[in-house]
Amino acid sequence: MPTEHSSGESTESIGSIKNLILEQEEAANLIKKRSLLEPNEIVDEKRIVGRDIQLTNITQHLRVAIGNEQPPNLFLYGPSGTGKSLIINAVCKNILELCESRDIRFGVIQMNCQNVGTLGSAVYELARKVANDVGATVEVPEHGIPNKKKWRELYRLINEHYDTIVFILDELDMLVGRRDMDEPAFSRLLYQLSRAGSTDEITAQVSVTAITNDTRMMENVGSRALSSFTPEDVHFSDYDASQLREILQARRDAFYESALSGDVIPLAAAFAAQTNGDARKAIDLLRTAGSLAEKANVDSVRETHIREAQNKVERNRVLEVTRGISTQKKLCLFATAAVACETGTGAAKSPAGYVVYQYLTDTLGSTQYHQETYVNKMKELTTYSLVETERQSQGPHSGSYLEFTFGENPETIIETLQKDSRFNNVDENELRVVVNAQLGK
Repeated sequence: MPTEHSSGESTESIGSIKNLILEQEEAANLIKKRSLLEPNEIVDEKRIVGRDIQLTNITQHLRVAIGNEQPPNLFLYGPSGTGKSLIINAVCKNILELCESRDIRFGVIQMNCQNVGTLGSAVYELARKVANDVGATVEVPEHGIPNKKKWRELYRLINEHYDTIVFILDELDMLVGRRDMDEPAFSRLLYQLSRAGSTDEITAQVSVTAITNDTRMMENVGSRALSSFTPEDVHFSDYDASQLREILQARRDAFYESALSGDVIPLAAAFAAQTNGDARKAIDLLRTAGSLAEKANVDSVRETHIREAQNKVERNRVLEVTRGISTQKKLCLFATAAVACETGTGAAKSPAGYVVYQYLTDTLGSTQYHQETYVNKMKELTTYSLVETERQSQGPHSGSYLEFTFGENPETIIETLQKDSRFNNVDENELRVVVNAQLGK
């Protein structure tokens, strides 16, 4: 007799867990090396394509380290998924190997600043990463001491273990720190790191590479930090469809031979090119499509799997972003996406979006803010890569407006936001009438 659990379900319903695992392994006959389909996987240099100019520039700047000279500071900027971290890591890996062969103590310390809240936390995290790299111990506590002591400990570790060190600060613009400070934490971090080498505090040579998706980050860097940081700029533009096809072809061997039908890679590249030219998205699409095909127990990944993966990836990303934003931002996003759905271009003008926002707040009984607040909240949503903004002119005597362009399908954004029960009272037909009235339809 099968055993019964408290839920009343029999253990014979799916057989043994071990057999289930083995059955799933047997069915998974398409993907051979899953690590190649992880967007953040550091791949070998033969798989790096479409970034020859950036690769050459960064190599020229950093190569002086193999002669035991100080490399310049770098500022790498451009949209997400355009190869910034990939290229700098690949170059530093090769410089590290060359320095080791020449008995030069070269170090590379990378920190993603997205989840580092304050300047003090950032300094301690850098000290911890240096200590881990050289097998040492941080000799000060993380909390309860002034930042000055944390800086001294970081300097001590650097001086004792390196001739040259490169700090790679990824998503640096996210390190804002306390809002009541005159300048953001990332500005103060840049100032301290870039000036330390010109004082007696550090005997090693220090280079800082700042990486950001925010092209305007340097506008928020304080004057002192600007004068000491003075980086070499390297811009990373969106990948086009041709470059994305090259990137996916370079990872084709993640699948077994003949596992991909001929239209899969071009379609995945085309989808990713339509939404900001993001290589991570292209790779994620290919991985998701492969998993979907394996679950369906078919003999190859086909166009239908890419299309299904596109819908799944898009919905998952929008859901992840919208889950954490405020109600007011959801209202602004919903209103603007509703306009973009009807224009057919994926774009919406701010005046039309604001009128629809007013309709939504009236309908749902929510607090209604002025148009300036609506625009500011939409601008804030650009940090999530859901929308981009561009100022447009209505003519010499008619002023200007902001146009919001969606990176994802605005219909997907509407569908995702409708999962929030607060939008249940929005009548879709009435909403469409309001939107079309603004579009002159």
